[in-house]
Amino acid sequence: MIAPPDRMPLPRSFFDRPVLEVAPDLLGRVLVRTTSDGPISVRLTEVEAYDGPNDPGSHAYRGRTARNAVMFGEPGHVYVYFTYGMWHCMNLVCGPEGRASAVLLRAGEVVEGAELARKRRPTARDDKELAKGPARLATALEVDRVLDGTDACTAGETPLRILTGTPVPVEQVRSGPRTGVAGEGGNGDVHPWRYWVADDPTVSPYRAHVPRRRRS
Repeated sequence: MIAPPDRMPLPRSFFDRPVLEVAPDLLGRVLVRTTSDGPISVRLTEVEAYDGPNDPGSHAYRGRTARNAVMFGEPGHVYVYFTYGMWHCMNLVCGPEGRASAVLLRAGEVVEGAELARKRRPTARDDKELAKGPARLATALEVDRVLDGTDACTAGETPLRILTGTPVPVEQVRSGPRTGVAGEGGNGDVHPWRYWVADDPTVSPYRAHVPRRRRS
């Protein structure tokens, strides 16, 4: 049986492009998480671009570490990081290999497996909130560091795949400052690198960076 065009995996060449081309083009694409209980699919509605050594907001700005090593690898792989001691967030690596750019998946609409996502996100008030924010998205899809480095471009059995979906028309794409990014990296005039689908209820609210207070 031949899969319909919108269910075909995105080719690696899709990601082997500059991150500022890939990021808005990911809107409307479908991320599929295969779990032991069944699949969960999310239509992406909000993303953020991070441009490696040219970007003070990027994890790779100061070079390669054990934590960010996947960002320096082959495009189309998943980079997962742990933040604030409690949350995971996931990114898709962009090319070329060695360049260390990636797109943070910030929010989406659960279009398949909502009942499974609800079990992982019992505090969500409704289905629009299941994947509304990067940590919520990762939690709903049961994503953690075990999936760091997963190839999202393969057509066979894999925990995570990114499918063609239905790209969002350019007139429906909005851009602005990235959420919670400090310093120059959070300057929306310089880095308006958060992209979202206009008027979509699953898009997360913008929040400026707030410095964390150290305990005395």
